[in-house]
Amino acid sequence: MHRKCAVLVACILWAISGCAQKQPPDPTANPMPGMNMPGMDKQSSAHAMHSMEGRHMDMGPHMKMTPLRDPKPGDAEQAEKIVEAARQVAEKYRDYKVALADGFQIFLPNLPQKMYHFTNYSYGFEAIYHFEPDHPTSLLYEKHGDGYKLIGVMYTAAKNATTADLDERVPLSIAQWHAHVNLCLPPAGHQKEIFGPNAQFGLSGSIATKQACDAAGGAFRPQVFGWMVHVYPFEKKTEDIWSVGRQMHGHAD
Repeated sequence: MHRKCAVLVACILWAISGCAQKQPPDPTANPMPGMNMPGMDKQSSAHAMHSMEGRHMDMGPHMKMTPLRDPKPGDAEQAEKIVEAARQVAEKYRDYKVALADGFQIFLPNLPQKMYHFTNYSYGFEAIYHFEPDHPTSLLYEKHGDGYKLIGVMYTAAKNATTADLDERVPLSIAQWHAHVNLCLPPAGHQKEIFGPNAQFGLSGSIATKQACDAAGGAFRPQVFGWMVHVYPFEKKTEDIWSVGRQMHGHAD
């Protein structure tokens, strides 16, 4: 993962890792990415979600993606309907001020990023239970001067969604959903060990199992937030519209 993104993740985990030694209820139990964590205000919870999304570049033990399936009848048509809905939403929110007025909230506006996420929490909660292509959980923007240019949207699903559930929403022969997994929060006094190339904790850390996390005194989270998939509806080719590579590199600036 790019150093700037790694530092962002590390800083967020530093902030939330104080919960580890207190052993509260699982702060990631909510299946909706971006919804509030116990003991954290709404903004901090949103920042945590954003930092987790930056982990796309490492396909190691802290990241999992749905495998591509063989296409079945109707997949292409279903995907095209989703893209068309996403395109209509994107057209509506080309002006980021309209998105803000409609309840989307921006993460870390003062932190330079390649891709900014504007999230609608009502849509995110809705996405736990059913899929509405015209209600993306997040809008994806690039910073241009003092404004933002919309480049895509992000859909989410519950963290306990099955591959069948995800395939029903967006065909797995077309798109790959991703989730952030095997997080070990550091115990008190070890927050610095989420930094650097030899990090043990966090989403860059060498610890990726509950056994190892318990042995290190950390707090293990099998999965952080829910499933996610990006759509870039202004692109022309299917592989660009559902680009996995663009998701992976979206935060590397």
